[in-house]
Amino acid sequence: MSEGFNTRAIHAGQTPDPTTGAVIPPLYQSTTYAQDGIGGLRNGYEYGRGTNPTRDALQDQLAALEGGAHAYSFSSGLAAEDALIRALLAPGDHIVLGNDAYGGTYRLINKVLSAWGITNAAVDMSDVGALTRAIAAGNTKMVWLETPSNPMMKISDIAAVAQAAHDAGAWLVVDNTFASPYLQQPLALGADIVVHSTTKYIGGHSDAVGGAVILNDDAAAEKIGFIQFAVGAVSAPMEAWLTTRGLKTLGVRMDRHSSNAMAVAKWLRDQPAVENVLYPGLEDHPGHDLAKAQMKDFGGMVSVSFKGGEAAARKVAESTRVFTLAESLGGVESLMNYPSEMTHASVKGTELAVPENLLRLSVGIEDLEDLIADLQQALDQL
Repeated sequence: MSEGFNTRAIHAGQTPDPTTGAVIPPLYQSTTYAQDGIGGLRNGYEYGRGTNPTRDALQDQLAALEGGAHAYSFSSGLAAEDALIRALLAPGDHIVLGNDAYGGTYRLINKVLSAWGITNAAVDMSDVGALTRAIAAGNTKMVWLETPSNPMMKISDIAAVAQAAHDAGAWLVVDNTFASPYLQQPLALGADIVVHSTTKYIGGHSDAVGGAVILNDDAAAEKIGFIQFAVGAVSAPMEAWLTTRGLKTLGVRMDRHSSNAMAVAKWLRDQPAVENVLYPGLEDHPGHDLAKAQMKDFGGMVSVSFKGGEAAARKVAESTRVFTLAESLGGVESLMNYPSEMTHASVKGTELAVPENLLRLSVGIEDLEDLIADLQQALDQL
């Protein structure tokens, strides 16, 4: 019998400790492991950069939840992305990514990896025709997709994008951070590789930075594993343990994030100061039907633009009390972000620039009435 998501989240990689029977496996902080003679490794453990039981448990958990055969845990989401690209691409290769991709991803590809010889094109990934033309224009070896996208909340057809990528002989990588494996399964929809900033919904408590790569291809996995070991940007044992703990409650948290976000989005839509609300759960969102088809629910991220322009957005961002003005997303607490000057400052002046009247809300799991009251008092400041 196939186990359900929440059962796998709680039990995958979590065999009770064989020595004591502890239900929660211990945290292994050791950097090195005793050998039974030269080369006599115990269960493959030698040195902490290469292997660690706590990190291994997290990797088993991630693979089980994304439906992948292999998972690798890194020190951050960007470390995971960098390792993935260096493992599978070579100087001269071309990447197509969304024209509203996360600013850090674009900076990595356009600024850091460009010096290594990687080129890129940014297109509207919800337009498969535009994607196909961009692929044809370059030596494209990888297509990089966010859906929902950050922060414009665009929805792209994963299966259609996968077909376009595969027709060109390119890998399809899906950044599944916004949706989480609970709400969306990119590998089952045709993606080759899934990446996460586990700092966000997977960890869920804003206390552990990390990243992950999950895939099925054995040869590609071997290359990524080599880079993980050789370069060494691995998740530390404590961060891996905290991420595992957070991941066990992902399903119940995402249910609450989604229901709160839907209510907040509907409330914001009715406010006179609001120009537009971007949330795929709203029926007037251009990607609503597609999101409904390929996601279990619509998630906890809401973006909102204001009629009063930049000044209004800044005023609201600096007036909330329950929503904390901060970077990041996906924790149990609600966060407010001004992308133009915060998470997406690195893309100002490019085609990926975020509108200056837009705020991104990471809607937490607090009482809904308190979230609405907080937004109301902030809007009253306008």
